[in-house]
Amino acid sequence: MYQLKSYLKFLTKASNQHGVHSPFVYNFVTKCLYDTTTYEAYSTLKAYKKALKNSDTLLQVTDLGEGSKVLDTQHRQVRNMVRVSSSSKKEARLLYRLSKYFNFKNSLELGTSLGMGTYALSLANSEAQITTIEGCPNTSAFACSQLKQKNVTNVAFIIGDFNTIIPNLKDTHFDFIYFDGHHNKTATIHYFEALVSKTHNDSVFVFDDIYWSQGMTEAWEYIKAHDAVTVTVDTFHLGFVFFRKEQKKEHFKIRL
Repeated sequence: MYQLKSYLKFLTKASNQHGVHSPFVYNFVTKCLYDTTTYEAYSTLKAYKKALKNSDTLLQVTDLGEGSKVLDTQHRQVRNMVRVSSSSKKEARLLYRLSKYFNFKNSLELGTSLGMGTYALSLANSEAQITTIEGCPNTSAFACSQLKQKNVTNVAFIIGDFNTIIPNLKDTHFDFIYFDGHHNKTATIHYFEALVSKTHNDSVFVFDDIYWSQGMTEAWEYIKAHDAVTVTVDTFHLGFVFFRKEQKKEHFKIRL
């Protein structure tokens, strides 16, 4: 009910590119978010999603985050997991376009899940380095094995709790960080604060499910108000954060 009310409220305030006056954001919206090109990678991602939907593999899942609102058992079939805890086709395509548009060289993903988002980032730039962290050993191992079969070689899989892993990351800066692992206000703010020091002027943060709960929306509002943040783009399911010092502080709600 909270998500439904939030979406109806979002629709009353959201616009398209015609409500955007910033050249940087206008180009981002029209050339990335609204890019209608049918990329070859979309077929590859579709095939991977289909394989996951047909998988009978049973995983013993360890949930370190908020868990699933639909799946409550610790033993889950991959075909069921892909329905509720994996990047959707639309999100995977958007992650691909995003990485291609900004040409990310060094990306971090918090929450590997079944590797849909990971695969999308990898396909966008085979020369880029992607680090993905997953709290569940079995889920991470499954995703890793699947992507190895796809000859993906530019992804480093790390298993563990975000709180333990993040302080030990060797990279000083990331071009892109995708927050998709712990849908909780306190945790989201904590991870943001822990990683904001690893940004540069052109870094991009993306937060998944910013209207998952009232707490997640409050975390999103906190992030928007942070001194390091200059521009945000809210598409309801995803929140995009930019740190460009040459931009004035502005917040946009864009319909996809």
